[in-house]
Amino acid sequence: MSGTKPTVRGWLEPVRQAGAQVDEVLCAAGYTVGLLVRTFAATRYLPRRRRFFLDAAHAAGVKSMPVSLVVALFAGMILALQTGIELRRLGQTELIGNILSLSMCREMGPFMTGIILAATVGSAIAAEVGTMKVSDEVTALDVMSIDVANYIVLPRVAAMTLMCPTVTVVTDLVGIAGGAVVSHFHLGITQQTYWLAVRESLTSTTSILPKDVYVGLVKAIVFGCTIAIVSCSAGLRAGGGALGVGRAVQRAVMASIILIIVLGYAITWLFYFLLPE
Repeated sequence: MSGTKPTVRGWLEPVRQAGAQVDEVLCAAGYTVGLLVRTFAATRYLPRRRRFFLDAAHAAGVKSMPVSLVVALFAGMILALQTGIELRRLGQTELIGNILSLSMCREMGPFMTGIILAATVGSAIAAEVGTMKVSDEVTALDVMSIDVANYIVLPRVAAMTLMCPTVTVVTDLVGIAGGAVVSHFHLGITQQTYWLAVRESLTSTTSILPKDVYVGLVKAIVFGCTIAIVSCSAGLRAGGGALGVGRAVQRAVMASIILIIVLGYAITWLFYFLLPE
């Protein structure tokens, strides 16, 4: 016979590989959660790490701002154009300001900012921490009894948690402004009509901030913390030289994007379904 029958071991190989993947994901999740707990426990030491915190905040905020502004501007213009075309058919083009402002503040602003920071800052954090791990700098810190969560992770998590909502606010404003440009030049909507609609949708009579704004800020805070802790965790688990650092960066970006989508849905469900007004 030219061929052989597959053995039981051959049939079970895909199952073994799937089990190994699940085990790796669970171990990574457990390590990340433990690292997050250790980081929160070390927050009282943040003033001692202010230099590292300021460097991380500059990288997360100032350096990522140009990309965020360009993406937000064209995202707002595209959203205004597509929405305006449909509203024109219904004769409701004056609602474009309401729809665009709510979309940017509630979902698009924090989502775009999170994706951009995951791809730029998150990958840089994973590469930096991963390089420290494979070059035995992390081992040296352990030998000197210096807590990695305190020295490496805390400044980066604090900086991302602060700067992500800050960049999100700017992203929201630029996206809404981009929508104003398209609405005026392509849809024939006056600036007064557009900005009155934006003001109406973002004005609350029951709280300082309207619900759509503070829910977007909550998402941005959660996204920033998630990106930082996932990237640090991936870097600290890197091994195998330069190839291992590259894999750590890949894992960090992929996990961050997936968690941004999942957590974005969870927060929306929490505030608009479980806790409606």
